[in-house]
Amino acid sequence: MVTAVEVDLIFRIAAIGIIVAVLNQLLIRSGREEQAMMTTLAGLIVVLMMIINEINALFEAIKNVFQL
Repeated sequence: MVTAVEVDLIFRIAAIGIIVAVLNQLLIRSGREEQAMMTTLAGLIVVLMMIINEINALFEAIKNVFQL
């Protein structure tokens, strides 16, 4: 069963992806390819940080379950 927190995370990641895609296209069409690439990388880093936090929470839960 998917919880509200998981759905919220999916929507936040999707929103970041949509914003980055739109900004990327706008920057490319205005001749700013380097800024478009930096925007894409920044979006990727933001999403990775969100996922890393979730993985950390998972490991903490595992440690608690097994009393490590």
